[in-house]
Parts: sequence; C-alpha cells; structure tokens
Amino acid sequence: MSTLGRSKSALLVIDVQNQVVDGAFNKDAVVANVNNAVSKARAAGVPVVWIQHSDDWMAIGSDDWQIVKELVPLDSESKVGKLYRNSFEATTLEEVLAKLNVGHLYLTGAQTNNCVRHTGHGALDRGYDVTLIEDAHTTTDYTFEGQSVSAEVLVDDLNASFTEYELPGRKANVVNVAEAFDLEAL
Repeated sequence: MSTLGRSKSALLVIDVQNQVVDGAFNKDAVVANVNNAVSKARAAGVPVVWIQHSDDWMAIGSDDWQIVKELVPLDSESKVGKLYRNSFEATTLEEVLAKLNVGHLYLTGAQTNNCVRHTGHGALDRGYDVTLIEDAHTTTDYTFEGQSVSAEVLVDDLNASFTEYELPGRKANVVNVAEAFDLEAL
C-alpha cells in the first residue's frame, strides 16, 4: 500500500551498538530477537540494512560505536551511518532503499523513544509502510524535568502508537518476531 510504488521489504537494524544498548531494558532478549529477525529476513530474501549512529560521545570506529558482538552484518548487506535520530536525515538510506525497490520497512533497534520512533515516523512521512517488530526494540530509563520515565513504558507506548496506524496511502502495524516475515505483506 506504500505510496512509493515499490514492491519489496527491508529490515532496518537501528543503532544496536555497544554504547546505545548499554543498560537497555530487556537487552539480552531484545538482541536475541533482533538476531532472530535478521535470520528470518535473510531466509525470506528480505534485505537487511544496518544503521549506525555516531556523535561526539560515540566516535566512528570506537568500541562504543560498534554493533554488539551478538549481531554480525554480512559484507553484502548495506550499512548506513547517521548523525540524527531519523535514519533518513542526511544519510544514504533513501538511496539504498530505492535501489532495492523497497516500499515497506520492518523496524528493530534502539533506542525506542529516539531513533526507532523518529525513523518510523520519517519512513511514514516519506511514503513507506512500516512494521514495527514489538519485541525487537529497546531503550533505557531516563529522567526528564524531574520525572522518571520507564523504558518498559516507552517500548509499550511505541508498540501501541504504531498498531493499526494509517496515513493516506500507507500504514504502520506491529508484529512480534515470531510473526515477522511470514506473509511478507502488511
């Protein structure tokens, strides 16, 4: 249903990097689910695109910047570096997806309330259909203006907000990793 007229799907693995997931909610289970999603995508012939954030506090090439050791990108898979929360902003992601004829994205990664959320909305704004894999994204607790915000609440909130979410000509939905890639349709 994407407005892009592209028929393929891709899996985005967003910022599952040492520093980003350090202390994240349910980290081990989420990383295992991301790994499962990657395996399922590869088996279904769905391209995997690896996104890596860099910043002053997480320099390219540093240990903090590396993808966690449990996940191993293939040399043939696309890698996109980014500086902003939205993986489309000032990156090559759109070019990569256009070349692959992708109009539908599966989302996994970290952090739920930042890069996963902003990339999901950025994708919808650009005409993509989006499927959030509900048990394959995570974040950390934080405090804002004296209020503590639970990572678990943030994960649940994003899952709820992407459930049956529609915009003209495109939509978002949520599945668990066991259901992902089974039908290869939204």
